[in-house]
Amino acid sequence: MSTLFDAIRDGDEDGAVRALRDGADPEGREDGETALYRAAVGAEAGIVRVLLAAGADPGRGSGEEGDELPLCGAAVGGHTGVARALLAAGAHPDQEETYGFTALAWALRLGHADTARVLLEYGADPDRRGPDGVLPLVAAARRGSTGCVRALLDHGAQAREAALREARRWIGADIAAELRRGLVAGNEGGQTYEAVVRRVREDGGVTVVVELLRENGAPGRGDDRQTGHAAIATLLEAALGLRTSHEELAARALRCGDPELDDWTTAVAELAGRADEETFVAAAAWCAYRDPLRRALGARVLGALPGFGPSAVPVLRRLAAEWAAAGVQARETAGSAGSAGQAREPVLSVVTALGQCADPAAVPELLAAAGHPDATVRRAVAGALAGIVPAGHGEALGVLLTLSEDGDARVRDWATLALAELPDDTPLVRQGLAERLGDTDPETAAEAARGLAIRQDPRAVDALASALADGDPEGAARETALAALEHVRDPRVRTRLEWTFPRRV
Repeated sequence: MSTLFDAIRDGDEDGAVRALRDGADPEGREDGETALYRAAVGAEAGIVRVLLAAGADPGRGSGEEGDELPLCGAAVGGHTGVARALLAAGAHPDQEETYGFTALAWALRLGHADTARVLLEYGADPDRRGPDGVLPLVAAARRGSTGCVRALLDHGAQAREAALREARRWIGADIAAELRRGLVAGNEGGQTYEAVVRRVREDGGVTVVVELLRENGAPGRGDDRQTGHAAIATLLEAALGLRTSHEELAARALRCGDPELDDWTTAVAELAGRADEETFVAAAAWCAYRDPLRRALGARVLGALPGFGPSAVPVLRRLAAEWAAAGVQARETAGSAGSAGQAREPVLSVVTALGQCADPAAVPELLAAAGHPDATVRRAVAGALAGIVPAGHGEALGVLLTLSEDGDARVRDWATLALAELPDDTPLVRQGLAERLGDTDPETAAEAARGLAIRQDPRAVDALASALADGDPEGAARETALAALEHVRDPRVRTRLEWTFPRRV
């Protein structure tokens, strides 16, 4: 048994198999803990599957009192693969630990959205109250986890009005201060209340972590909460059929201040989903504001509005021209330092929106943004140019060739994709693609091979074979290489490539 538990501690799946073959009991215990529970809390999905195959009971409790369930241990840690293995082996999704905790209750209170979704897929009750009597949707709204709320709504969770009230209560609140107050109140008479606050960007939002420090500076009690309450309110309002005003949705996005976070993207999705003239007029008006983030929001909404592309593109082009003029003025005023200090917004949002509109008329504005100092903007430019550059556009070709040599791998990847999608088949295009075949980024190399395959260039064959044989079996480069095979006309070569499997599994 010690050999089995050593293997679990080391994450050694082969060692666990050997221990079981040598007679270790899959239901064995060490210090009161079962092997299955130890593997579950340790996120060892492979060893969990081995133990289950050897006969371990997925519903048997662990610990001195036998009240600690492997599924709950997996949920506490957010170990989705482990949870899926246990559920597939027959673990009951609503089995309770002591004090009434289920795996779903743990996942929701800790914000593990992927784990919560798997539990719901296997039949966990979306309306089963937690040990504190709180309904799941209200608990997820309080936690601020947009992903958990989405999962519950997808599975028909009720108490939507109560959850909406809870989400609205937290919008704009000082979460760090609230968590600190709660920790101090529960500090059991401790006199040291110095706190450390961290903000961790994860799961489409920001998680606020507060820890009280002991007298020696070591962390003591702590708590954390996610900050997706505005996005949650927007989701719940939509689920209840409530039409939130444009300005309220804009305020939620702007309070967040980051176009990549849930509070912003959910507001944009709600506005774009309306697809009406009123929303178009509001978004176009936002593009005329002095505030860069307000203009960025207007651009994102215009780009996402279905059916309004022909009307949106002129507004976006004017906004791009204003940014370009401001950038030139900044460079003339501040020299080279002005270029390095150019802000990402609203140019990133404008480029992204123009890419969504996919109108060749916007190519000049996209090319003007290609030299932006921010790699994220350059990446967006390359992606927006893919598939819209007219034949024979020499300036665009030159820009894409430059971007395909960028220091950022994702810029090179998108630029090479755009090169592959050009309607031209010239020696210069082929040369640019061929130079990327040896790129250190496998996705860029695969896109180059695909571009050459489209043009029936024989150099594509060996490059595709290499991507299929040597790359990550589940990586994007292999998917790109497989997609390129439709362009290989020689049936014998295509069949050989189709039967080229990864050497590393």
